[in-house]
Amino acid sequence: MKVYIYILLLILLASKTSANIKENIILNLKNIENINFNFEQNINGKIENGNCTIQYPKKIFCKYNLGNQKILVSDGKSLIIKTTASYYKYSLDKTPLNYLLDKEFLIKKINESNARIVQKKFINFKFTEDENEINVFFDIKNFSLLGWQTLDIYQNLSITYLSSLSINKNLKRRLFKLPDRN
Repeated sequence: MKVYIYILLLILLASKTSANIKENIILNLKNIENINFNFEQNINGKIENGNCTIQYPKKIFCKYNLGNQKILVSDGKSLIIKTTASYYKYSLDKTPLNYLLDKEFLIKKINESNARIVQKKFINFKFTEDENEINVFFDIKNFSLLGWQTLDIYQNLSITYLSSLSINKNLKRRLFKLPDRN
């Protein structure tokens, strides 16, 4: 009988810990209006890095550390990827970023998902939305966003690592203005 009580207590403790992790991550997300970070992105083995600013909901500006002056910008509706030689425009709702840039959507999915602890360092939530597989990672110590991994409808694997995060800074009003063509 003591064994059953011990097992029941362990199960209750584990579920309470998981609930606390979710609560802390959600509280952290709710307090973020914008976030700036350095990133390293690996898309099917091609590594790029730079700096991004996200303003919730659904706005992002990224400047890549490349010679071609690559930028990625979303005004909440469209997504532009521009270099010195190219200009691509996408509807944001056709990309995995549509979900990653929507704080309320992330909070809802975190509430619905089970937290998975990875290497005792990271907390992972995995979900699929509109044929996009999305993994979001948080720091186990301070519950801050560490990155994401997406698998899009074309089966492109994209892994993004975040570092040097700063939260709720004053932003330039025109930061998320879509750039003109070259």
